[in-house]
This record gives sequence, structure tokens and C-alpha cells, in this order.
Amino acid sequence: MASRLGMRAVRLATVAQRSGALRTATRTAAPRAAAAVAAPMMQQARGLKTLNFGGSQEDVIERSDYPQSRYGNIFKDDTLCMLGYGTQGRGQALNLRDNGMPVIVGVRKDGGSWQKAIDDGWVPGTNLFDIDEALSKGTVIMYLLSDAGQMMAWDQVKPHLTPGKTLYVSHGFSVVFKEDTKVIPPTDIDVILCAPKGSGTTVRNLFLEGRGINGSVAVYQDVSGKAQERVEALGIAVGCGYLYNTTFQKETYSDLVGERGVLMGMIAGAFHAQYDVLRAKGHSPSEAFNETVEEATQSLYPLIGANGADWMFAQCSTTAQRGALDWAPRFEEALKPVFEKLYAEVENGNEARRSLDVNSRPDYKESLEKELAAIDQSEIWQAGKTVRQLRPENQ
Repeated sequence: MASRLGMRAVRLATVAQRSGALRTATRTAAPRAAAAVAAPMMQQARGLKTLNFGGSQEDVIERSDYPQSRYGNIFKDDTLCMLGYGTQGRGQALNLRDNGMPVIVGVRKDGGSWQKAIDDGWVPGTNLFDIDEALSKGTVIMYLLSDAGQMMAWDQVKPHLTPGKTLYVSHGFSVVFKEDTKVIPPTDIDVILCAPKGSGTTVRNLFLEGRGINGSVAVYQDVSGKAQERVEALGIAVGCGYLYNTTFQKETYSDLVGERGVLMGMIAGAFHAQYDVLRAKGHSPSEAFNETVEEATQSLYPLIGANGADWMFAQCSTTAQRGALDWAPRFEEALKPVFEKLYAEVENGNEARRSLDVNSRPDYKESLEKELAAIDQSEIWQAGKTVRQLRPENQ
């Protein structure tokens, strides 16, 4: 199939991207100083507030609704305290800083994140502090530790959540599953959520390109009467290009299902299943990988991203079209019960409890490294390393 699509498909994806919504992207890895100026200016205004999503009308918040002057004014009297400097915390904190927001970072001095923050230009005693000092200075506590980390650090954080402050999260997990995490916010503060729909690395990279990832926002408690405006403003300030409204529970459920399903778990399992069948039938590792992963990620998935699955089908040979259209319902029929079971396990809290249990074990990092090493050393991903080296851009 690769020979039938070839570079034509890649060129089509490129043309579609350049002529579509990404047309205004700078696509340059600008220095932070340039990003601070360029990113707020790249306002992709559609002039619409309510859009049709497959027959359903939904309100959408756009970057043009909150220019830098507006969100800067909303938080002019605040100090945004970023707790956690993993990929999401780092990406959002750097974007906030480049957008001129009053942000500080709070991490343990004896952890690896402290030096990482210094390397990124955060200055100890000025905008980089240990957790307790940062908490004492912050008025908006941006709680971006891992879900298990939020559970373990809650007793340290909660005393600083005094009236007038705001608790900000990027995943509703800890609050939604409060019976297990014991993360129960005080009733006299605003509690808000902005969930960029991608890794923190993507949040940062798209910001530097002058683009913006999509995100969802939600309000759990509105004590100030301004929580909705503030979360929308923060969503744009951290690097989102447009935002949808949701609830803490819906964001949490959809996120957990998505990560375990088509975003990560299902697709990884599908890659292995097809690769193993091809190898068992005598296909070489290079051929099995190319027909399973390389063509998907380098040719077909970008076409779907550009204009949808129907458009991708239209760019393929008639043989490929027929096969995809005939077999898609069979995979849907086989997988739907798995997704129903997955959603039930998320809804009843079993997935949350398993995550909290495993991820809070003292040897979690060591166990994780072994699991990731096993994936890395598997034939499919070893073959992938060789295939990626052959890409012209990697020569």
C-alpha cells in the first residue's frame, strides 16, 4: 500500500495543512523572547462563538476572546504558583512566563526538577522556590503534580488554600475520585480546570510555533463569581488556541478512556497484534513495521488530521478503500465491547484505584523503567529505530 500512496499522500497532507487552519503558523522554533511577542499575536479568529459539531451546537472560546492585554489584566494582582515541573507543568509555566504572566515555580530543592527549572531560566529566590515558600506566595495554586503525587502532597498544600485563593488543575482525577485521593478542596475557594489535550511537550512546541493546542475548561466551585472568566483566560494564557466547556467528571472519564483506548493503549496493542501476525507469516521486520507503524504515522494519520477519515480514504487506491470500508465495521464490532468495559471500569473507580495503588508504590519508577525497557527492546520498536534513521530528515 505504501507504494500506492507514497510521497503524494504526504504532499497532499502538507498542502491541506498549509491551506487550512494552520496557515498562520510560524513553524519556526523561535527564541523565548520572540515567542513572547509572536504567540499572542497569532490570533486565529473565526468570528463564531457557537459552532456545529456533527449536529450539536457548542460554545467555543477562542484566543481572540482573550488577548494578552485582557488576561494580563485579569491576573494583574495574582501570583500564579506552578507546583510540579513535569512535562505539563513545565510547558504551561514556560508559556505563562513568555506571555508576561506573574508565575513562579515550586519544586523540591533535592529533586531533579529543581535543576531542570534553573536550566530553563527560573531564578531561585525570584521565581523559583521550594514548595512551601511558593505556596505561601501564590494566589492561584496550579496543582500539576501527577495524580498520585497530588494525593500524597495534599496535606502540605491544603493549609495554603485560604479564602480568596484559587485551585487550578489540568486533570479532574484527584477531585473526582476524592473518596480515594482525599483531595477535597475547601468550600470557600474557586476550583477550576484547564486540560490542554496533549502532552506538555506539545503544549510548549505548538506555542513556540505560534499555534495553540485545543483544551477543555471546567469550573468545580465558583466562590468569586469570576471563576469561568478566569479559567478561560488562563486556558489561553497557558498556550491553548481554543477551548471547550466540560465538567470535572466528564473531563476525567473521557481522559482516562482515551489514554487507555485509541490515544495510547489500544493503538499500541493494535500495532503489536498486526506486526506479530505479519512476522509469523514470514514478512521481514522492516516490511512488517513499515506496513504497521511507519505508513500510519508518516502518511495516513496526517491525512486524517488534515481533513478526516473520509478524505484520507479518498486519497488511497480503490483496493485500499474497499478493504478499509469493509473491515472497519468488523473492528468496531470487536472493539466496542472492550470500550464499554473500559468505560465501566473508569466510571466505577477501579481504574483510578489501580493507578493510585501502582503509581504510589516506592519502587514505581524502577518498575516503570523495566516495563518501558521491555517495550523498547521488543523487535517491533527496535525495527522502528532503524526505519526512523532512514528518513531523509534524519540522514
